[in-house]
Amino acid sequence: MTKTEQKVMRDAEAKTLVKQAQAGDQSAFAELVKRYEGQIAATVIGMLGNTPEADDIGQETFIRFYKALRNFRGDAEVGTYLTRIAINLSLNELKKRKRKHIFSLFSSNDHDEDRMKAIADEDKAADRDTKELVHKGIQMLEPNFRSVVVLRMIDGYSTKETAEILNVPLGTVLSRLKRAQQKLQKILKELN
Repeated sequence: MTKTEQKVMRDAEAKTLVKQAQAGDQSAFAELVKRYEGQIAATVIGMLGNTPEADDIGQETFIRFYKALRNFRGDAEVGTYLTRIAINLSLNELKKRKRKHIFSLFSSNDHDEDRMKAIADEDKAADRDTKELVHKGIQMLEPNFRSVVVLRMIDGYSTKETAEILNVPLGTVLSRLKRAQQKLQKILKELN
């Protein structure tokens, strides 16, 4: 069976589970959570880092999905729909963080440089492997760039799927990805 055929089968199974959950079958909803929790965790951790807030956002994603289950028409794949919820909640959390720490952490005009110095200073004594370094670099990207990098490069969504999840034009995804890669390259050079 090809990957495309496997994906079609998984999507059909997910739609069946959604219909069962809409009819009140709690075990069907539990199965949906089980199938998609890893994907959502990867997305949220990619956006927020491995933090307690990431756990909360992951749980909130499924709570929101459960509350919206009656209105879910199946226009988007279940995984895409859940990822959109997770990205939106993650972006809200990033805005909250920014407001919370604006005076203490970002008082200078050069936000990127201050963020790079703060993260680099914290980790000078630590032994950093490439994966940790890249993850830290991603965390330093602005939310619009970070969401594209996480969806395209970590979660493996296509450019079209990324555009649908973020509700932006295809060209915007492409330009953000290119700019994000350039910024990430610069950040990684400075962190190294």
